[in-house]
Amino acid sequence: MSKRTHYCLLITILLITGPAEAQQPKKVPRVGWLFSVSASSAADRVEAFRQGLRELGYVEGKNIVIEYRYAESKLDRLPALAAEFVRLKVDVIVTSNQEPTRSAKTTTVTIPIVMARDTDPIGNGFVASLDRRAAILRVCRAWHRR
Repeated sequence: MSKRTHYCLLITILLITGPAEAQQPKKVPRVGWLFSVSASSAADRVEAFRQGLRELGYVEGKNIVIEYRYAESKLDRLPALAAEFVRLKVDVIVTSNQEPTRSAKTTTVTIPIVMARDTDPIGNGFVASLDRRAAILRVCRAWHRR
């Protein structure tokens, strides 16, 4: 995933969870990131994500919590991992591709889901249209112009 894609993902998450405050926030945003692969396979993406967070003033463990779950290429584990995020009451679930998105979508209708990598979210049945995401897309496009 490119650095710009990671920033776009970060912006989306931050729009959902709210801005960082100068003082300790009352509620630390909690992000659940669901992977279909192993931790070692996703290490580059995770590090790029952490770097992007730091550049935006978010320090993992201080003013944002990220829960990572890895299915280790055992797709039958994804529903249980998604259900764990529901029990943890994360503020947003980030999915790494179609399989985790499908599991998250069938597990919760109340927690927002950010799809990090899906080339056809409408065709895959995850969203009816992209109209509601227009504001986020505008933010991402503005960032890409920098």
